[in-house]
Amino acid sequence: MATLKTLLDIQISVEADGWPDEAVLEKMSAPVLVAAANWLTDREDQPMPDEPAEVSLLFTDDATIQSINAEWRDKDKPTNVLSFPAFPLEPGGIPGPMLGDIIFARETIEREAAELEKPFDEHLSHLLVHGFLHLFGYDHIENDDAVTMEALETGILVSLGLSDPYADTDPI
Repeated sequence: MATLKTLLDIQISVEADGWPDEAVLEKMSAPVLVAAANWLTDREDQPMPDEPAEVSLLFTDDATIQSINAEWRDKDKPTNVLSFPAFPLEPGGIPGPMLGDIIFARETIEREAAELEKPFDEHLSHLLVHGFLHLFGYDHIENDDAVTMEALETGILVSLGLSDPYADTDPI
């Protein structure tokens, strides 16, 4: 399996209290994103650009993500993760040099992890994969698309030794 660490340029910003520092988040995030990129290239024939593709991760709070969610999605409430692809992309299409931005809200992720009785880092790993897949055009609005996206998320997380995030949920 190819290693894509050199093909991902991960930019991290922490803009809220309660998050680990950027070095800790990089150490945790990079293997997850590399595993997701490897899974897509090896199993889904996803092409990648020749130069490192940049992905920006913003670690913020509920208030900030609620504001962004209201402005860009007309949903005036916090959410766990938002993804903003730099360029429109369909699954299997070649991305540009900038993949896009993924934004995380600490309080929502902490609450969900507690409700799911999962470690925070494991839930964050799931959301990293989820947000990353959105950058490649995957979505979960329609049932068929949700089944595809959930299967990808599960496969990637299991490859990292993490549990299936959908194991205890009702089928779509």
